Amino acid sequence: MSQKVAVLGTGKIGEALLSGMIRAGWAPADLLVTARRPERAEELRTRYGVTPVTNTEAAKTADTLILTVKPQDMGTLLDELAPHVPADRLVISGAAGIPTSFFEERLSAGTPVVRVMTNTPALVDEAMSVISAGSHATEQHLAHAEEIFGAVGKTLRVPETQQDACTALSGSGPAYFFYLVEAMTDAGILLGLPRDKAHDLIVQSAIGAAVMLRDSGEHPVKLRENVTSPAGTTINAIRELENHGVRAALIAALEAARDRSRELASGKKD
Repeated sequence: MSQKVAVLGTGKIGEALLSGMIRAGWAPADLLVTARRPERAEELRTRYGVTPVTNTEAAKTADTLILTVKPQDMGTLLDELAPHVPADRLVISGAAGIPTSFFEERLSAGTPVVRVMTNTPALVDEAMSVISAGSHATEQHLAHAEEIFGAVGKTLRVPETQQDACTALSGSGPAYFFYLVEAMTDAGILLGLPRDKAHDLIVQSAIGAAVMLRDSGEHPVKLRENVTSPAGTTINAIRELENHGVRAALIAALEAARDRSRELASGKKD
């Protein structure tokens, strides 16, 4: 018997997940979606052949519920869902900072909850999705979550205590690289290159470096040393990065992201 999966609050990440699941072989007829605006729901139906439903209908009929609303909206959504979610439903949360206990306290006793932190490269099937089990989630539930999120990239299991750190590193991670590319592009313009050429040079360099990191098995220090010849251009650039505290700034930035994830878990919005 086919398993029905519902994506609740289908924004960009939710849509990327739907699209990836269909490419991976899920039947559109087995995929349900909810959206705040009726025109958005109809757009998803037209584009993917999935079935728009209400949150209540999703809770009653789907075997797996994937909650992709913003963290600040999760409490309201759970209040709506709780009377209709049987304890045998798998609930997957994609909300940053919210622990599985938050869901378990609001849903039927024994409801399996899996927490997933994915990131925006899901839009191009290159996501990094980090998966943690709640108190009642089994190996089967974790494997099912891996199958779903594996459709849009790589998955990794971690203890839930490491989720805030993973959010800082991976959930927010793409933004740091975009920020770096933005800064390097500005530097290229300062050095006399047209913006489009500077952009192409940096993006391809980033792709090449990422593939080398993934496929070579070498430590990043070793790969950096391979580019850094004595008294050359690279070591002079790295000296300036160290002089300006770039390494320390990155560490501090990631700590700040982790701390904000913890604040979200405690309900602090400002």
